[in-house]
Amino acid sequence: QVQLVESGGDLVQPGGSLRLSCEVSVFTLDLVAVGWFRQAPGKEREGVSCLSRYSRTEYYADSVKGRFTISKNNAKNTVYLQMNNLNPEDTGVYYCALKSSDGDCVIVGGTLYNDMDFWGKGTLVTVSA
Repeated sequence: QVQLVESGGDLVQPGGSLRLSCEVSVFTLDLVAVGWFRQAPGKEREGVSCLSRYSRTEYYADSVKGRFTISKNNAKNTVYLQMNNLNPEDTGVYYCALKSSDGDCVIVGGTLYNDMDFWGKGTLVTVSA
C-alpha cells in the first residue's frame, strides 16, 4: 500500500525556517516524480516544487524561488522541503505527492499541475508573528 506521510509543519515567525519531510513507502524515489503542493485558507491548491525521475527536472514556483529547496534521501525514502525566509503568504497545508506513472512533473506555462498519482494527508505551516 502506497503511503506518503508528511511531518515538520509548525507555527513559525516571519523570516523563520522550517524543513518538511515526506516519508514514502513502496516506491524507489529515483524512479518517480515527487512534489510539494500547498493550499492556503480559501484558496486552491498550488504547486510549490517538484523533482522528476532521476532529478532531471527541478521546479519551483516563482513565489518560492530562492527560498525553498526540495531534496531527497534515497536511503531513507524521504523527500524534504527546506523553507527559508518564510512570510505569512506561505501559510497553508503542505502536501507531498508522488507520480509513478511516468515520473514527470507536469509543468505548463510555468505552473506545476496537480497531476500526481498519490498524495499525503498534509502538514500545516503557519507563518505569523
